[in-house]
Amino acid sequence: MSWLNVHMLNVHMLNSEEVTQLLDASELRQSLEEALIAQSAGQADVPPRIAAVTPNGLLAAMPGYSAAHGGVLAVKLVSVFPGNRDRNLPSHMGLIALFDEETGTPLAIMDAEVITEMRTAGTAAIAADLVARPDADVLTIVGAGAQGKAHVAAFGSIRDWKEIRIVNRHQPAAVVLAAHAQRTLNKKVSVVGDYANFEEAVRGSGVVALTTHAETGVIDAAWVDAGCHVSSVGSSAELPGELVGVGPLIVDHRGAVTTAPPAGAEEIQHVDPDSVIEIGELLAGTRTGRTSPEEITVYKSTGHAVQDLAAAQLVYQAALLANVGSTVAL
Repeated sequence: MSWLNVHMLNVHMLNSEEVTQLLDASELRQSLEEALIAQSAGQADVPPRIAAVTPNGLLAAMPGYSAAHGGVLAVKLVSVFPGNRDRNLPSHMGLIALFDEETGTPLAIMDAEVITEMRTAGTAAIAADLVARPDADVLTIVGAGAQGKAHVAAFGSIRDWKEIRIVNRHQPAAVVLAAHAQRTLNKKVSVVGDYANFEEAVRGSGVVALTTHAETGVIDAAWVDAGCHVSSVGSSAELPGELVGVGPLIVDHRGAVTTAPPAGAEEIQHVDPDSVIEIGELLAGTRTGRTSPEEITVYKSTGHAVQDLAAAQLVYQAALLANVGSTVAL
């Protein structure tokens, strides 16, 4: 009995509402940038993501350690079930477990849904901020789900958009998201139309953000204007293959092209790893992104554990300071 008392663990528990309360977008951006730089500098140990695949989705495990922020050790378990949209459930759900990087002692378990949404959109927004043309003032968001909403917040803050266009396969969802964007951003937001009107939304845009579960190209490369920046965070193959290689290809980590899905991105498996540019390299100034106004730049995200580590550490520290959450003895 005494042995059990000595080794009892007190783990901090944080639910989705508490994570949302604690995760500040501006602080998250700074934390993500530090983590991405550390990753590109070889100061992180993140094995390729693994997943157990079911007929309806998958359960992925994403462990990692980053030397940024004094050292962070964590693992995310995330399920991806696209059909959940028809069940009125999130397509992505999961948990993050945070451990002491000195002793391996479990410190916290927190809901990962909001973290996944915000770090994915936040990293994509960093890439867009770095390589989109300075005069790009029309943003098109393709997809009106959780990532569409997260992109409204993340991309909406990086510049003063003249117009934001939102399109979705099901137009009512686009209408709802456009109304939300109008309220929160106080900018001109338009719903261009349903799936049949995607071309109208893409043409004339300076930045096009793809946020769908589409298994094939969700837009046509011919619609994309010269100088446009195209961002893709979809877990399948929403990015048209014709856009890969037309200009600088930015990734959150080089494993996107060196490892097979689900760790890597399906659309860029054939790309030379030395030709892609990590966001951390752009931030550190060791690589150059856009080299001319006419280039079409592309960002492809697969998600990376250092992004989750950065967000989870922020949430945990904020929880301790604000005395938010509950402690469970294990």
